[in-house]
Amino acid sequence: MVKEKRHEELSKLRDEIRNVTLDIIDKVHKRMELSERIGTIKGNLNIEIEDEKVEQEVRGSVTELSHKLGIDPAFSGRLLNIMLMESIRLQQIQQKKPESTPSEYTHLSVFSKAKELESSGKKIIHLEVGEPDYPPPRMIKKALIESYNKKLYHYTDSRGLPKLRQAIAKKVGNGITHDEVIVTSGGRFAIFSAILSILKPGEEVISIDPAWPAYREFVDFAGGKIKTLETTLEEKWTPDIRQLEAMISEHTKVIILNYPNNPTGKVLDEKYITKIISLAKDNGLYMISDEVYSDYAFKRFTSLTHYKYDKSIVVSSFSKSCAMTGFRVGYGIAKKEIIDKMARVQAIALTSVAEPMQHAALSAIDYNPAGNVKLIKERLDLISEKLCNMSFDFITPEGAMYVYPRLRGLIQNDVILVEKLLNLGVAVAPGSGFGENYKQFMRISACQPKKLLERGLEVIKSIMLKH
Repeated sequence: MVKEKRHEELSKLRDEIRNVTLDIIDKVHKRMELSERIGTIKGNLNIEIEDEKVEQEVRGSVTELSHKLGIDPAFSGRLLNIMLMESIRLQQIQQKKPESTPSEYTHLSVFSKAKELESSGKKIIHLEVGEPDYPPPRMIKKALIESYNKKLYHYTDSRGLPKLRQAIAKKVGNGITHDEVIVTSGGRFAIFSAILSILKPGEEVISIDPAWPAYREFVDFAGGKIKTLETTLEEKWTPDIRQLEAMISEHTKVIILNYPNNPTGKVLDEKYITKIISLAKDNGLYMISDEVYSDYAFKRFTSLTHYKYDKSIVVSSFSKSCAMTGFRVGYGIAKKEIIDKMARVQAIALTSVAEPMQHAALSAIDYNPAGNVKLIKERLDLISEKLCNMSFDFITPEGAMYVYPRLRGLIQNDVILVEKLLNLGVAVAPGSGFGENYKQFMRISACQPKKLLERGLEVIKSIMLKH
């Protein structure tokens, strides 16, 4: 009899949960309808979709109610972030117009369009992508041949070959062990797997703009919310630490750094890195440091591994230093428990990096890229000199492979400039691809021979003179 009553009670509770769940979905639907109406009104009034002040007010109310009801504020905060992100998406749909599509250009979409033009017979000078024109080290060819001859073309540990991880740990130093290294399919997948490993849906990630667009894409894919700390040319792309501190909330999980920076070439001074690490420690945050361009630093650069922060994840790659973009070999450095989580993501997604590519990377571990660095620096100096003569405003790159000048003259929209240049056979990256508030900038890559750079810059000059 008691057992029957318990089953009856269980059935009623399940029905109640089902009804509450349906009620929640119904209210979410009503919220979505309201968001669409708000999006339409904002579009008519030309108001920005995201309003941080309004968000904070709602967040404060949700947190207060959570405490009152005894609900974990972190959980309710994640639910709120999911709804806020959906509101933004719906409002963007309401405001989207066919003619606005080109503003979604990124360096990769411009590259694709340039390739299409080339396939139709048009010659293009590629100043839009950071792919070195010089070849990989010669020893790589030998390593690939040996891999085939020695039948080294099988599955490997998802974390990578032990020998390669040991070699990377030795090269990085700072007490790193091979258990704290994972070999990934390019630096891109190292960041992707790191974010998937540590971020829960609705949690927040802070990125410093202008920034590589993939950070936002990864966070969106993981169901997180990205918050951007904008830097300015006037402040020499230096982040405001007080503003960064104000952006941190109880829902913040990660701060992403990228120095030397893509696209500005900024190298952040050690005192700023130290302050950011201090903020991360005080708030228990993870830090992901994208150091893919660390070999191309023209002033003192200190890796995050130097600070020994136990919630740091440092990412690098063989793509830039060894011109191995197509080999897709990158790596991540973090505490073993983080590496193990990243390895699970990699195992699910692609098993492991191709073994021959790992042997190629191992053969290049001691390669000295000084010649490549010198070449890129000379090209950046050439671009900077030409842009100065055209009266462009920019900061001389302290690292990486790019110059990020602000547009001048009558052309104040990066997409318009990109399309005009493509028609004239020159591809550059739109500034807005690195942050929606940078439409008055473009990124010029130094990955072409000097003669092509000069020709491309002359085309840019001709457009500027007309406008």
